[in-house]
Amino acid sequence: MENLTNILPFIQITLAVLLVAAILIQQTGNDLGGAFGGGDNFSARHTRRGAEKIFFYITVTLAILFVASAFIALII
Repeated sequence: MENLTNILPFIQITLAVLLVAAILIQQTGNDLGGAFGGGDNFSARHTRRGAEKIFFYITVTLAILFVASAFIALII
């Protein structure tokens, strides 16, 4: 249990860096105005294909792993 306590912060830092990188790598066709409610936002009708779909699944997986490691840190 002590080994997990010592290594868990490094796992969380690594997951956080990978999660940020995965989020930043994803591309969307929206401008900056789309983030603030402007523009023609049609993401509800957008189908992910190819690499975009893979990066989406990687991002979701990394987020789940990060949240799980945070809960483990609370328990320990």
